[in-house]
Amino acid sequence: MTSEDVQRWAAFAAAPGGGNPAGVVLDARGWTDERMLAVAAEVGYAETAFVTDPGTLSVRYFSPVAEVPFCGHATVATAVALTALRGPGDLVLRTPVGPVTIVTREADGVVSASFTSVEPRVEDLADDVLDELLGLLGLARADVDPAHPPRAAYAGNVHPVVVLRDAATFDGFAFDPAALRALMDRAGWTGTVTVLHRRDPAGATEAEYEARNLFPVGVLTEDPATGSAAAATGAYLRALGLVAPPARVRIHQGRHVGRPSVLLVDVPPSGGLTVTGTATPV
Repeated sequence: MTSEDVQRWAAFAAAPGGGNPAGVVLDARGWTDERMLAVAAEVGYAETAFVTDPGTLSVRYFSPVAEVPFCGHATVATAVALTALRGPGDLVLRTPVGPVTIVTREADGVVSASFTSVEPRVEDLADDVLDELLGLLGLARADVDPAHPPRAAYAGNVHPVVVLRDAATFDGFAFDPAALRALMDRAGWTGTVTVLHRRDPAGATEAEYEARNLFPVGVLTEDPATGSAAAATGAYLRALGLVAPPARVRIHQGRHVGRPSVLLVDVPPSGGLTVTGTATPV
């Protein structure tokens, strides 16, 4: 591998220095799993995307320690990187969870990408698993917003979704990364642990939430911007009747790790959720 093989993009930035960095390799034809994992570990970001077949736009995603089924921010980064070569338009990435349609647009020199998730699902969390999760975060059931019962939501990865009622509790909770990683592995949570707090800014016309997406892998503990979790959040809100489709949800993330980000989620009455953001070179 040479340094030119890996592009570095920050997706979903709300301000300079924000967003979630992702590695992108636009031509990984013939690369072995071991090589992709080694490159992802060397890059050191939460995920790196590898276009394993540029003709069919087949993509695989690796964290520094393992392959992951899907990664939203690396998908946006890949789409913007491809747009830099091909121009804006429609793309279909062939991912391990199925085909993901992306629409890219350019306005005033800024490229945005909107991907539509695979068909989502939302399921109950077992009581013992929920209690273990809350305990690892130093939380109790009384800290959970009663209007937002915890669930496991899937839109490419499985994300447990917990919504806290109090902003100070949301800002202040902490966790042991190794203990949380062990629970995530046992539970089969391939994405992040999604912890939310509902925001109600004056004059807002969209539902707004702030997210902390816990992702203990390598030196990382929290993800600055998580596209798959944003899609899963939209699926969760729709399934519980907390938004009236068609609706748009604005998710703020990354403040707690110094990389402010914003993700827009369009929630249709049925089917996949559409997540929109930008990406800029790192």
